[in-house]
Amino acid sequence: MTARHAGRRPVPTETGRPCPVLDVRRLSKSYGDGSARVRALREVSLEVEAGDFVAIMGSSGSGKSTLMNILGCLDVPTSGRYLLDGTDVSGLDEYQLSLVRNRRIGFVFQSFNLIPRTSALANVELPMAYAGVSRAARRSRAVAALEMVGLADRAAHRPNELSGGQQQRAAVARALVTSPALILADEPTGNLDSRSTEDVLDVFSQLNGVGRTIVLITHEDEVAARARRVVRLVDGEIVQDLRTAPPAGAAHPGDQDAAHGGAR
Repeated sequence: MTARHAGRRPVPTETGRPCPVLDVRRLSKSYGDGSARVRALREVSLEVEAGDFVAIMGSSGSGKSTLMNILGCLDVPTSGRYLLDGTDVSGLDEYQLSLVRNRRIGFVFQSFNLIPRTSALANVELPMAYAGVSRAARRSRAVAALEMVGLADRAAHRPNELSGGQQQRAAVARALVTSPALILADEPTGNLDSRSTEDVLDVFSQLNGVGRTIVLITHEDEVAARARRVVRLVDGEIVQDLRTAPPAGAAHPGDQDAAHGGAR
């Protein structure tokens, strides 16, 4: 897979229906050998369509963190297949996986992961620098992303000059700038107070409303309640898959490009 292919959009299946953004087929993950073997995931199958907002829930040890790492191409399954945006990532080498992580997945972590001594704008530009985007395009797209999350007036501020909620919104903006197929959020409100939690969830809802595909890992019912679909894991297996609303209409590619200042 080349760098160009790493950024392509879903293609229709033989039935004419677009490929799911996520297509997980009988995914298993084990650690250790013999009597010490632990099965973290047990033949998990899951499809996520474009424009969906899925909350994956589970208590400690349920397998949700293992699943998140595999969905984010940070780990590989013991068995099964994982197709991201129509591409089987299970056979990719580390360089190819790095391209997928940079261009097809926008990560949002609990701890924000912002670089302390650089501005919010520079933090948002960073993934595009790794992707070889020109300086002018990086700036335009980063400014547009900060506007989308309501932080245009804080672009020059460093993380220690931002509240927790503002830092997480900057992290969401950073996740957006490569126009990823998927926004993958791991406990994104875990370090936030209730007001900041609502602000960040409002941003996710707005992004999903224009067709962004979001998978959010959480153990909080009030956070999961904002999703369109809730998947519960127990002992590495899906025990509930509850849809509360249909997927949002997927954004037209031109709309996404306009949101990023027209640059790709």
